[in-house]
Amino acid sequence: MSILGLKKKQPKTFKVKVITMDAEMEFSCEVKWKGKDLFDLVCRTVGLRETWFFGLRYTVKDTYAWLKPEKKVLDQEVPKDSPITFHFLAKFFPEKVEEELVQEITQHLFFLQVKKQILDEEIFCSPEASVLLASYAVQAKYGDYDPNFHKPGFLAQDELLPKRVLMQYQMTADMWEEKITAWYAEHRGIARDEAEMEYLKIAQDLEMYGVSYFAITQNKRDTDLLLGVDAQGLHIYSPNSKLNPNKSFPWSGIRNISYSEKEFTIKPLDKKKDVFKFYSSQLRVNKLILQLCIGNHDLFMRRRKVDSIEVQQMKAQAKEEKARKKMERQILAREKQMREEAERAKEEMERRLFQLQDEARLANEALLRSEETADLLAEKAQIAEEEAKLLAHKAAEAEQDRQRLEVTAMKTKEEKRLMEQKMREAEQLAVKLVEQSERRLKEADHLKQDLTEAKDAERRAKQKLLEITKTTYPLIAAYSTPPAPPAPPEASDFAYESASTRLDFKDSDMKRLSMEIERERLEYMEKSKHLQDQLKELKTEIESLKLEEQQQQAGLYNLRSEARGYVQEPVYIPHSNRNSAYMSQMAYFEEV
Repeated sequence: MSILGLKKKQPKTFKVKVITMDAEMEFSCEVKWKGKDLFDLVCRTVGLRETWFFGLRYTVKDTYAWLKPEKKVLDQEVPKDSPITFHFLAKFFPEKVEEELVQEITQHLFFLQVKKQILDEEIFCSPEASVLLASYAVQAKYGDYDPNFHKPGFLAQDELLPKRVLMQYQMTADMWEEKITAWYAEHRGIARDEAEMEYLKIAQDLEMYGVSYFAITQNKRDTDLLLGVDAQGLHIYSPNSKLNPNKSFPWSGIRNISYSEKEFTIKPLDKKKDVFKFYSSQLRVNKLILQLCIGNHDLFMRRRKVDSIEVQQMKAQAKEEKARKKMERQILAREKQMREEAERAKEEMERRLFQLQDEARLANEALLRSEETADLLAEKAQIAEEEAKLLAHKAAEAEQDRQRLEVTAMKTKEEKRLMEQKMREAEQLAVKLVEQSERRLKEADHLKQDLTEAKDAERRAKQKLLEITKTTYPLIAAYSTPPAPPAPPEASDFAYESASTRLDFKDSDMKRLSMEIERERLEYMEKSKHLQDQLKELKTEIESLKLEEQQQQAGLYNLRSEARGYVQEPVYIPHSNRNSAYMSQMAYFEEV
């Protein structure tokens, strides 16, 4: 076995990971590949033709370097990791992005890189410009602003402003979003590539746009300075100020740039001007500075020449592509407008349809209610007709009752008139009886007086007769009877009366008068009793007639109220006082 057979075979390929601004790619490369081979592979994969702006950058210790196209990849100071990581970035920046950037992919890669540098504060940007740039970034990402779709808070997950700007003002995220949205709403109709181009047009005017900074020192005073390399030339800055250079050397005014180990020499085109020398401490940084100076100067000179056929073809194709896309966008905008108009018309028709359906539904409901109302009104009309008939019938009955009551009232009035006549006659009779009774009483008083006078005369006559008798026949009385005790005057009268009777003394006139007086008294008592009975019957009959009259009047009033459609409580009608004289006379006779 030979010694060569014992050696381990070297691999023929190695793995590479390339990170672009929006993607990561892995390739398997041959060992013999140069930097140009890998770079061309990446550009073909991305679809990039403007390759002169870009390069593959890798990290070396505490700095970075660009992959050299003429040397093998593995022969350069690339990391020994597997896979080897490269960043596909813009190495050189155009002076005027709108004129130099032809392809859309080129614009997009520049947009993403510049946006990241602004957010990472590698490029200084004022707050006002940051808000405007953020609005174009939102337009490029989300398209036209739609308030129905882009609700408040839709930018909460997007990084749009540098932290320095956010910390500079005491504003909430919602307030920043409101400001960005206000600008974003004004970009309606701008396509994504146009929004990215507008972003780059604003960014290229920033002082730190496209500038690569390196720490240097001057020869004499060993003062720390910053060297800036960009598409315009070389600039010298103070360490604390990257915005305004202390001295500038445009590419058009530089005759030669050379370096020896750590020393750089800038020779102006004007020989009268002094040569500017500066020092850089690291060899890798010196090589990087020289590489950037050469590349920027070449592009500067290239821009001043006529474009190559390739670039002309690219610009022509890009112009055609832009015109085609513009037309497509116009067609799309018209279609979108027509679609929006159609959708609005559809929505309007649907709204009108819903409105008509609602109106039809309401009309049907109103019709049903009208039919129900009509049925109800018909039913009410029928009920009202029946009630009218019933009321007419009741009115007829009430009229008949009224007529009957009027007849009854007339009869009652006639009977009342008769009763009043009877009452007057009874009153007259009572008055006559009273007069007769008074006359009889007076006659009785006269008779009593006459009787008293007659008795007195009789007593005197009897006395005189007794005296005469005693005088004429004293002896007869003494011999015929024994002496008797003295008697009272009444007894003597009675004895005398008996004696007179035996003596056939008769007073027919006195007896006749007494009998006549007694007979008249009895007749008067019978007439008085009969008259009182008649008065009681008459009073009872009058009270019944009054009660009946009140009932008839109440019944007539109720019937009239029913005929008018309402019923009231019966009203008590007080009786008149026209019979008060009669009542007083009746009380007088009751007392008698």
